[in-house]
Amino acid sequence: MDSYFLYRKAWIAAHAPHLGQKLSTQQSKKLLNRGGLFVRNIYNFDNTENKNFWYVIKDHFGGLDELSSRTRTKVRKALKTYDIRKINKEEMLQNGFSVFVAAAKKYKRKTRTLSEKQFYDLINQSKNTDFWMCFEKTTQNPVALAINSLIDNTCAYSILKTDPNYLGSTYPNYGLLFEMNRYYLDEQKMKYVNDGSRTITERSQIQQFLEKRFHFRKAYCNLTIHYATWMKPIVRVLYPCRKFIPLQNVRDLLNMESMHRGEK
Repeated sequence: MDSYFLYRKAWIAAHAPHLGQKLSTQQSKKLLNRGGLFVRNIYNFDNTENKNFWYVIKDHFGGLDELSSRTRTKVRKALKTYDIRKINKEEMLQNGFSVFVAAAKKYKRKTRTLSEKQFYDLINQSKNTDFWMCFEKTTQNPVALAINSLIDNTCAYSILKTDPNYLGSTYPNYGLLFEMNRYYLDEQKMKYVNDGSRTITERSQIQQFLEKRFHFRKAYCNLTIHYATWMKPIVRVLYPCRKFIPLQNVRDLLNMESMHRGEK
């Protein structure tokens, strides 16, 4: 219980997912007595029984040999075109915001973007974090970045951003992912890297891309949600009409309830 923290009114585990244990109803109530709407409890990591919730992970590195010929070509092109390296906080503060701004322009769906102040706050307040960036070799312009969270000998690829002007020909995202996989799995010998859990909105295609191109896989696990007492009847009433609710935050919560029930 000490390894849970309150984030956007939800209690979330601060430990890596493979360390998750099932919480009792009493333990969840103790957390909810301190505030929040619900507890998200993830446990029984990387099992073969539950197929409704998962993390997308990679726990081995096979170099270029494990990749398809098309993917190898794109990785080689990126490594030839870009300097890809782990950078310090000062370099990220200096170069990162322009990549965030460029990446935001490619989204067809309107999304909330970080202001310059929010970006600086995000970087300055980061702890147990690695920063990566792709620089064009000829100009040293920043083209792509990654912000990764390190915990319990694992690495979560928390933020990946690429300037869309470079996506179609020189494939910086391929080179960035290859180099990070090599560094964390082969050089640092971490247990696994991951791109997070199954998305609630399921709008992003990045996890399918990682599975197809870089041999990430689904590590299935159990998901249980414990609600604050007054929240339970609200979820019960709204759940049958979840597809017609206009508020995205409410739909996201009910989508997670579907995963909890094994209906999605």
